[in-house]
Amino acid sequence: MSSEEFRAKDDLNEQPQPDPQEAPAPEATDQTEAEEQAARAQAGQEQAAEPGPEEEISLDMLLEQAEARAEEYLDSLQRERASFQNYKKRVEAERLAQAERIRGEILIRLLPVLDDFYRALEAVPAEERDSWYEGVVLIQRKLERFLEEQGVTEIPALGQPFDPNYHEAVGVEENAEAEPDTIVEVVQRGYQQRDRVLRPALVRVAR
Repeated sequence: MSSEEFRAKDDLNEQPQPDPQEAPAPEATDQTEAEEQAARAQAGQEQAAEPGPEEEISLDMLLEQAEARAEEYLDSLQRERASFQNYKKRVEAERLAQAERIRGEILIRLLPVLDDFYRALEAVPAEERDSWYEGVVLIQRKLERFLEEQGVTEIPALGQPFDPNYHEAVGVEENAEAEPDTIVEVVQRGYQQRDRVLRPALVRVAR
């Protein structure tokens, strides 16, 4: 062996060798760091799970706002419901009033027919009132019953005080036997449907 080989071997022997007991194990270090990270994460979760004073105040405010909003929605719903009920009642009342007006217009057109029956029957002399006459009277009574079923009644006039709401004066007469402003003659019968005047009575009034 040459002198250079001896020197190289001596230099290699003199270099310090690492102690296997002092070197940290890589796996042990990684496990320790993982445990520390898990501990920190658990501590953070526990801290986050416990609400602080500010978070409690914020939740209370949100709850109060939600309750106030719910109360507002309930009030609005109740108002809309009441408004809809009033609308339904108003529409129903208008429908009934319109139907009553239309019915009244039809009944007004039947009144001249009834007048014709009265005039025709009054023109027949008493001695000529036979079975034909009685048949016409029955037809007239059917028409009168139909009008009564519709709420139509004759306006009282003869012998009654004159009322411009129900009577229309077509003449004034001197009559010592009647009080002034008393109806002494009915020229044309008047009719009303419940509280509505379909046609005022045409009358003559004493003065």
